[in-house]
Amino acid sequence: MLDILKILFCIPFLIYSCYSDIKTRRVTNKLWLIMLAGGSPFILYDIYRGGVAYLPRLLISAGLIFVFVYIIFQLGTFGGADAKSLIVLSIILPTYPELQDFGFPMNKHQIDLFAFGVFGNAVLLTIVVPLGLATYNLAKMGFHIDKPAYIFIGYKAKITELARRHIKLIENFEVVDGAVKRHFKRGGVEVNEKVISELKTLAEKGLIKEEVWVTPGLPFMIPITLGFFVAAFYGDLIFGLTKYLILR
Repeated sequence: MLDILKILFCIPFLIYSCYSDIKTRRVTNKLWLIMLAGGSPFILYDIYRGGVAYLPRLLISAGLIFVFVYIIFQLGTFGGADAKSLIVLSIILPTYPELQDFGFPMNKHQIDLFAFGVFGNAVLLTIVVPLGLATYNLAKMGFHIDKPAYIFIGYKAKITELARRHIKLIENFEVVDGAVKRHFKRGGVEVNEKVISELKTLAEKGLIKEEVWVTPGLPFMIPITLGFFVAAFYGDLIFGLTKYLILR
């Protein structure tokens, strides 16, 4: 029952973080501090119930996830809110919740570090994004696509609408001898007023079309939240898939 309460407690914080990430691409640090403070009764009760034997489990979960997210954050592949959410989850739920008592074979597919399962699930679930983008592009443009390699990472948007979206340009535009050279930009090109003005000027001169390829900034809190639900009620997708392939 306690683990069910932990899950129910975490859900509103994760949902709000998704909303904030979608709207502003930011999640306030206060959210995680409030979540940690609100979850402290669960943590203290677990320590009281488990005694000294519980502490290594808690320290291993929090310590490993902290080192892991710190490394990937420094590599620039992870946001601060994403890292903090996993750290707080690793403290409140250091191991997988025990839900089998409710008569369901839940979270059987797991390695008993819950936050790592959430992260692994989140990464795996992001696969649906490129598939969704490809479906959208094919439905919109059919097979008449000027940059087929881009259909899995972006879509075309009008230059006049760029300011209202959380996106990046896939290509960098450079004028050489009166012609525009396009270069794929790893990580994308930040869209600001200067960039939009330059693109409008190029379009007015007929050097580029009115639409350009952009890549959406995916709020990673959404996959993390989905990964949380999957981890709580199913387990680790990667572990389950690996076990399935080995035991076939």
